[in-house]
Amino acid sequence: MGIARYTLWRLVQAVPVLLGVVTITFLLANAIPGDPVQTMLGPSPSQAEVASIRAKYGLDQPLWQRYVNYLLDIARGDLGRSIYYETPVTTKIAERFPKTMLLMLSSYLFAIVVAVPLGVISAKRRNEPTDHAARVVSLIGVSTPSFWIGLMLILIFVFKLGLFPSTNLVLPWADPADVTGASTRIDVLGTALHHLALPVVALGTLQMAAITRIERSEMLDVLSQDYVTLARAYGVRERTILRKHAFRNAQLPVITIIGLQLASAIGGAILIEAVFSINGMGTLILTAIYNLDYPLIMGTTLVFSLFFLVGVILTDITYAYVDPRVSYGSKEV
Repeated sequence: MGIARYTLWRLVQAVPVLLGVVTITFLLANAIPGDPVQTMLGPSPSQAEVASIRAKYGLDQPLWQRYVNYLLDIARGDLGRSIYYETPVTTKIAERFPKTMLLMLSSYLFAIVVAVPLGVISAKRRNEPTDHAARVVSLIGVSTPSFWIGLMLILIFVFKLGLFPSTNLVLPWADPADVTGASTRIDVLGTALHHLALPVVALGTLQMAAITRIERSEMLDVLSQDYVTLARAYGVRERTILRKHAFRNAQLPVITIIGLQLASAIGGAILIEAVFSINGMGTLILTAIYNLDYPLIMGTTLVFSLFFLVGVILTDITYAYVDPRVSYGSKEV
């Protein structure tokens, strides 16, 4: 089976997974104690107002009918209308999703750029001070909550040193006229990077630490293989061994952990957005939960699930480019 057919097959497999996510989210959202209409209208609404709102959002229908209607709406690309914001859910997601994507992709870029070289250097200099320092950093990274790191970064670099802002995230594609002190696109990009620095480090530290540990472990395993020993016996330079013989063969488990870290990155993004007051998907889903906004809860959860599934599929596909021995859809490896 070729990569194209395998990709199509994985996309087909994702459909029942998404259906399961939609079903579970729908049932859990509707099982939350409280009445969204009561929350929306206040403590003493009139019966006419309550009936009008419930009819407007379909809350007067039986649960099974609302579920069927919701599935039909999703098939048409309609995620419903937010009860709290009184706007289409897709509109609110389109407003907030770019900020969350920017935060998550930037944190992954930070994690990979730092972790891969650190893991390779740590393996190359095993049991040396550099290796010990890298192991301590990775241990602290995997055992420290991202929100706590964010709070400490704010305390040190915002309140103590005054080097970075803690709120008002600037998007790299924003109009210079809308950004204070910016007159060109370069100014906007610099301001955006300045605002992103602390949230990216806070969110990316866990991924960086996890990737570093796997990179180091796999590099040590590969460097102990017979073919590496033979290459050294033939006088091949250590740099060539690392670059051509060891590095690529050590990347499959690293790719796996990068894909699996998507789940923790999504959860961490929700907390980091709250810590740094970023109006992204994280704060959107928290607002939806606080206000019992069923359509918004289900819509944001569906988008997060879809994002995770796409990430996992891309991770699987990347295997073929890193290791040509992988044969999808057959028993050959």
